[in-house]
Amino acid sequence: MSDFESDIPNIPDHNLSQKQFALRHSSENERAQIIDDIKQAIQAESMGPYYKYLTTELPQFFPYDDAFYQALTKENDEKLAQLQKNVSEAENDEESELDVNATLTSLAEYYTRIIDRKNATETYKKLLLLTQNTGAKIDILLSLARIDFFFLDYHKVSKHLTEVESLVEKGGDWERRNRHKTYQGVYLMATRKFSEASKFLIDSLATFTSTELCSYEQVAQYAIICGVLSLDRVDLKAKIVDLPEILAIYSSAKSLEPLISLTNSLYTCQYNCFFQFLLESNDYCLKKDKYLNAHANYFMRELRCKAYAQLLESYKSLSLKSMARNFNVSEEFLDEDLCHFIPNNKINCTIDKVNGIIETNRPDNKNSQYHLLIKQGDALLTKLQKYGAAVKLSGTERVA
Repeated sequence: MSDFESDIPNIPDHNLSQKQFALRHSSENERAQIIDDIKQAIQAESMGPYYKYLTTELPQFFPYDDAFYQALTKENDEKLAQLQKNVSEAENDEESELDVNATLTSLAEYYTRIIDRKNATETYKKLLLLTQNTGAKIDILLSLARIDFFFLDYHKVSKHLTEVESLVEKGGDWERRNRHKTYQGVYLMATRKFSEASKFLIDSLATFTSTELCSYEQVAQYAIICGVLSLDRVDLKAKIVDLPEILAIYSSAKSLEPLISLTNSLYTCQYNCFFQFLLESNDYCLKKDKYLNAHANYFMRELRCKAYAQLLESYKSLSLKSMARNFNVSEEFLDEDLCHFIPNNKINCTIDKVNGIIETNRPDNKNSQYHLLIKQGDALLTKLQKYGAAVKLSGTERVA
């Protein structure tokens, strides 16, 4: 599955977007190589608009070179002149809709390839108005979403994916449904809706075709991250730990090792190495990813909370010293960290500082169920009383 190549053109190239992001989060030695890689890609595809964008957004890494820019735009102008001529001829000769759409598609794809966001978006929107076929409309909207993903514009991504969802419900084919599933999962993850994202991303692993957006290894990484955050212990085993698709690529995907080790340590309750794997996952997976970097601290915090709560479930009381030894951290660190979660009831416990004891406060399920029953019963009685009064009134009117 990881070697699958999509028929959808890999435009815009999201590897460039990732490298652009990495420039702000890498060492000086790494930056030189990244800048060189981006410049080579720009030159190979004559990306004049993208180069101009980088000189504006990241001038510290891409100082403006007029000679270089003019050489790029010369090639762009020649190619665009031919493509625009093809569109004009198709429109003026009153060719079939198919021919007009084909020439417009070629123009939109070229703008996307050289990462001219404004013209690519306008051309795709024009194409969308002319297109009647549901499948083709989905392809155009996913292309627009890809452009917006490149620039991390999640508001516009959401708008396009909502439109895709309505079209998919009307009759999108199997492959387009699967592609939408991946795009939706990545969008939900990027906007910190990890629980919803995990469903889409885990499902995507079995039917992945969206290499134009990200690699199979990346989708597996995203699925693990969302799953370990949002799934309970039973589902975590079934949907992540024992998932055949993840087990199949584990040996060849070295980048997944920290996350898989973290997930296994949480599931098997091997808390002594939990923090080591948590820090490795943060450094090698979250901080370096353009979608996940903004959520790295949230991930670290929520997973610590989840691990603490899981351990405390097994005890009515536990010494701070014993719990710190379990997690291989100092008592001072654990005491301070638990105090971040206790006041907002994320962990149901109290700390007896005098005796160094953590006492758990398990919710009384029977008591809460009793109060819920009373509340629902009161609501039902109120409705019955209103109904009885209405019936009585109606009967009085009839007698009168």
